[in-house]
Amino acid sequence: MSNYNPYTKRQTMIAPDYEVYRYRSTYMNEVELHHHDFYEVYLLLRGRVEYIVENQLYRVRPGDWMLCSPLELHQARIATDADAYERIVLWIARPFLENLSTPRTSLTRCFDTTVPGHTNLLRLPGAVGAPLRTTVDRLCALKANKDYGSDLLAQSALVELLVGLNRAAAERGDARPTGTSDQVVDAVLHYINEHYSEALTLDQLSEKFFISKYHLLRKFDAQVGTTVHRYILQKRLLNAKQLLAGGVPPNEVCQYCGFGDYANFYRAFRAEYNQTPRQYIQAARGK
Repeated sequence: MSNYNPYTKRQTMIAPDYEVYRYRSTYMNEVELHHHDFYEVYLLLRGRVEYIVENQLYRVRPGDWMLCSPLELHQARIATDADAYERIVLWIARPFLENLSTPRTSLTRCFDTTVPGHTNLLRLPGAVGAPLRTTVDRLCALKANKDYGSDLLAQSALVELLVGLNRAAAERGDARPTGTSDQVVDAVLHYINEHYSEALTLDQLSEKFFISKYHLLRKFDAQVGTTVHRYILQKRLLNAKQLLAGGVPPNEVCQYCGFGDYANFYRAFRAEYNQTPRQYIQAARGK
């Protein structure tokens, strides 16, 4: 029996706690820029990958770990000439990981973008990386095992892995690899993040930042992995989900997030998440 899981484009969790998958692909259509409501740990095993997280482009090597916090827009770009693309993907629900943490030990710290020197990419020396690889392999095996006690042992392996990743993230310091970015694109992204609730167009942005819209489109797609319009829509929807989960009525959310009217907001939300804003509220309250 194969040790690999069948790949799907699903970007939502089924389990209430965590899910772990080992994938091997010989051909993949590119996954669009997207975000999650949960934490993601990604370990590249084989292949050539560029990983985009918000405004950073990381060139990932086999053995590298990528850490994505909830609501960070991200995308993996896979080289099509590679013979195989192998990775381990771990998804962890926010409440579950927070409940596993203690006042003394936060298991979410390595995902915290506000920590000085934070990076999404961990490139670890063999003495540090090898034990973590052993632990994640054990987690995969235990998660698939149905024997007595395997669920508790799997959770123990999960905690061990997260402790190790947090320690590695804290200790790497200046040795952390950084992503690349373009100053103009960075400025445009910062402006969008500050003004997503306002009317924004490609023409306005190109005029404000003294760059032709065609040049901006090319540079933006190269760094962010999507169009300016698509990024603005994703940011608006991302913030809309946060407001809805926080109890803000949908008809107010559409105004706060720059959709203009409820009909536009409703159509965009349903097309993106395959559920209406009110269905999302009900699901969020049921968690």
